[in-house]
Amino acid sequence: MKLLSPILALFAAILLLAGCSKEPEGPVVLAASSLQDALTEVADSWAAEGHPKPVLSFAASSALARQVESGAPADIFISADEDWMDTLAEGGFVKGERADLLANRLVLVAPFDSTLEVDLDNPSALLLALPPGSRVAMGDPESVPAGKYGKAAFESLGLWDGLKDRIAPAENVRAALALVEAGEAPLGVVYETDALVSDRVKVVATVPPESHPPILYPAALLAASPSDEAQGFYTFLSGDKARAIFTRHGFRRP
Repeated sequence: MKLLSPILALFAAILLLAGCSKEPEGPVVLAASSLQDALTEVADSWAAEGHPKPVLSFAASSALARQVESGAPADIFISADEDWMDTLAEGGFVKGERADLLANRLVLVAPFDSTLEVDLDNPSALLLALPPGSRVAMGDPESVPAGKYGKAAFESLGLWDGLKDRIAPAENVRAALALVEAGEAPLGVVYETDALVSDRVKVVATVPPESHPPILYPAALLAASPSDEAQGFYTFLSGDKARAIFTRHGFRRP
């Protein structure tokens, strides 16, 4: 699934709103790419109650955090890990308390018609199962949360030394999923929720949760937020209606 450049999408949406200044403006939300389907539905539910619809921009948490640091106008940030939220908090970009909104799991996926078998109870079998010259798709392990979790898991399982030169780093977790969907990679490391949205991949292994730091999605209001609607939508994200939507999309409670 190809995502629009987050910077272009964000500013295009803001310009559109600016052209309709007589109407109340919804909050601008920067969110990890793995939240795309669920958060879009949550925003629709909020708008159905008569509120201005939030403007959503999805990308890797690292890219979004850098946008905030560069002064991008936004109201709410939802990260796929604690580190990037910590970075913004330490820089004074976060307003008030942040909340761990959701949790997730990491899985290995293969193209739906793949015959590849993976047994993480015998991790070395993964290296033997990979076709010669092939690579494992995952978010960039140096910056993208899903990639960082994947690297930590492979290190814990004793696989990283054998895999580090066979990684196809992607700009976000949905880009890694797209590589597997297209058959360009025989395996990919994605979140459990990403696997659920695609009928072109199948889960071949669940990564042991104890092999990597907990996958949490902290959310926070941004200090520069000008939106009168931001606090209301931020509160809505933790309410029963939003929780039900997130749960239906496979997200877990922290």
